[in-house]
Amino acid sequence: MHDSYSSKYDDGLLLLARILMMALFVLFGWSKLTDFSGTAAYMASQGLPLPTLVAAVVVLMEFFVGLALVLGFYTRPLALLLALYTLGTALIGHHFWTMAGADRMANAINFYKNLAIMGGLLLLYVTGPGKYSLDRR
Repeated sequence: MHDSYSSKYDDGLLLLARILMMALFVLFGWSKLTDFSGTAAYMASQGLPLPTLVAAVVVLMEFFVGLALVLGFYTRPLALLLALYTLGTALIGHHFWTMAGADRMANAINFYKNLAIMGGLLLLYVTGPGKYSLDRR
């Protein structure tokens, strides 16, 4: 049950939450888009198959889906899709259980950060985008 304070500000807080959560995706997605060949080369260096295709998917998910979520466009399905993508990046990119020392700790932190981001995306899926969104127009 909402108290009068929280319900008064819910839509603004949902907008702020979308912006804050997607800043990571949009900023890093933009850098991957503007250095697409470097992104594809990195994917190849990680041993991923079809690195150019993988780079295209990464840019699509991080920049374009991130931007759509900031705008509140197809919020629920895209939040769920991005949550699954974030799980995939955690498992592929931050497999700390195969590492030792400082690499293990750094990747464990990033792995669990990805899980926390997934939690936020799942909450966004449940709550929807709020009033300040293209979905509500």
